[in-house]
Amino acid sequence: MPAEHVDNTTSPATPVQFRLVTRYASRSPEAADENERRVKEVFEELAQSRPDNVSYLVLRLADDSFVHLSFHGHAPDETNPIGSAAAFAKFLDGHGERRRGDIDQQRATLVGAYVTRIG
Repeated sequence: MPAEHVDNTTSPATPVQFRLVTRYASRSPEAADENERRVKEVFEELAQSRPDNVSYLVLRLADDSFVHLSFHGHAPDETNPIGSAAAFAKFLDGHGERRRGDIDQQRATLVGAYVTRIG
């Protein structure tokens, strides 16, 4: 899932808060199960590496489609903590075969948030 990042800050030294929403459909329930397994591996790697500049949420919808919400703050020349994870590279491997149709990925503007610990 290519992510195009836009620097919307006034200072090049200030970390940019990238906000991306990505949605795609699964080819089948079995493909959705495999996709979910690979997504969980990404979360396991993030839990081990514990980057302090990322928030990542993935939802599996009732129709076996997925929505990824990622928020990460880093300078434009720094590494994306999600995209650089080895488990994310594994997630991307064969993603086109598990997916039905195209990926809809859009930058998002945060309007507000209220978050409690879930799970």
